[in-house]
Amino acid sequence: MCYTTGIVDSTAIKAFFGESFQKLELFDSFLQEEGQLRGLVGPKEMDKIWERHILNSAAVAKLVDPAKSKGDVKLLDVGSGAGFPGVVVACMLPEVRVYLLDSMLRRVDWLNDVKDRLDLKNVEVVRARAEDAIQSEMLPKMDYVTARAVAPVKRLLPWCMPFLVPGGSLLALKGARVEDELEDAKYKLKKYSDSPVKVHEVAMPVGLESVKVLEVVRK
Repeated sequence: MCYTTGIVDSTAIKAFFGESFQKLELFDSFLQEEGQLRGLVGPKEMDKIWERHILNSAAVAKLVDPAKSKGDVKLLDVGSGAGFPGVVVACMLPEVRVYLLDSMLRRVDWLNDVKDRLDLKNVEVVRARAEDAIQSEMLPKMDYVTARAVAPVKRLLPWCMPFLVPGGSLLALKGARVEDELEDAKYKLKKYSDSPVKVHEVAMPVGLESVKVLEVVRK
């Protein structure tokens, strides 16, 4: 079943997601069944999963180039939690290798269950704190790192940028205060990037506002 509040109908959602819609519908169903029980989604969010979470996460996938790195693209989702945006990206881009990073056992268990339920062969779930994963070099270098509702830009940069290859991109979902966060992080940005920072406005289906995605390219 496709749970919406009427802002976006299922026809518009299907057109937006194309072939990935079926897996994302399964993801939504799994969240409806167990998301609240497992402390991953609040009770007031249950009828807004598509609008506030799945569609919002999909904005990141629209900025990933699957042809980068000769088609061997690796993406790390830091603080993956319930699977936003990492699981959504993995469903939309099956040719991209997606690593879901979280430090909390119950979230890692959930992500592994999602991987199995959705048969996501391009996903690897990793339990670790970002700082520890950086120090131990337990992961390969990434073409993309994603983050959603993890931390302000100033704190996010040292948790994400070291994972990237030179020329790789941090794609962080952000809200209305992104410009203030960038101002606060302007000196730290110089440490990691010498390219102009971009704030993409990714269009959503009719009835929803565009989604802001911050892109920082590693020097």
